[in-house]
Amino acid sequence: MCEFCHQHGDGKTWYLQAENYAIDLSRDLERREYVIDFVTGFSDRMKRNVKLLEAVKSAPRPVRAAFRSVATPRQKRDHFGQPVPIEECERIFDIATSIVQMPCVCRHFAGAPERGYCLGMTVVPADDVYAEAFRGFEDGPDTPALQRLTRDEAMGVLRKAEREGLMHSVWTFKTPFIAAICNCDLASGCMAMRTTLEFDYPTMWKGEYRAVSDPTSCTGCRACVERCPFSAITLGPDRIAAVDPEACYGCGICRSACRPGALSLIPRGA
Repeated sequence: MCEFCHQHGDGKTWYLQAENYAIDLSRDLERREYVIDFVTGFSDRMKRNVKLLEAVKSAPRPVRAAFRSVATPRQKRDHFGQPVPIEECERIFDIATSIVQMPCVCRHFAGAPERGYCLGMTVVPADDVYAEAFRGFEDGPDTPALQRLTRDEAMGVLRKAEREGLMHSVWTFKTPFIAAICNCDLASGCMAMRTTLEFDYPTMWKGEYRAVSDPTSCTGCRACVERCPFSAITLGPDRIAAVDPEACYGCGICRSACRPGALSLIPRGA
């Protein structure tokens, strides 16, 4: 169980606690300002951060450790995330019932095609905050820049993302308050995955689950190997899928590629 579950979930899964969604984003001026600044300043900030992380990556180990000791707590305080399987995204939508489809700041920064795969979630509608934050963003090819979704429509977005191999993740905007589900991978420009995997600067926890394979059902088709966003699955000499528990982030996307149903999720501590 992750640190946030103890700090912000009373020992339960933190992103399934209603109090972490209940704040009124429009009336919380500090958090409203943070969200708007996060979106409008994202590209310039990422340009600076990438240069900094590249320099830190090539620095001696003590320098890298010192950087993380300062930067990571700040990241956890302001904006941190965690992969979530689709079943628990559905439970999140039972809590955060105001769902808005919006552009993806990472795709915008990377120049990747927009697919409307970022979802803003609140209990009290915050359309005015999103409208101010995303003013000037171009509409995506599949959806207007901002569009309110029903729970079923939002689940349809997630299922489409799964078919494309995109992981689902929840994100805080001033921890512990959660305001978004993103659906992404490295190829689509996900900066959280890039900073975590390429620069060894964690900006998200591993998920509360990990994938396991059933050798009696696996056919060795390699579909899960190609689908895993974290390169955590390989085929052994016996042509059976093997999941590296340390590399697995527990997003569960591998299951959507497995026709025989040979992959499942178990609690990370099991």
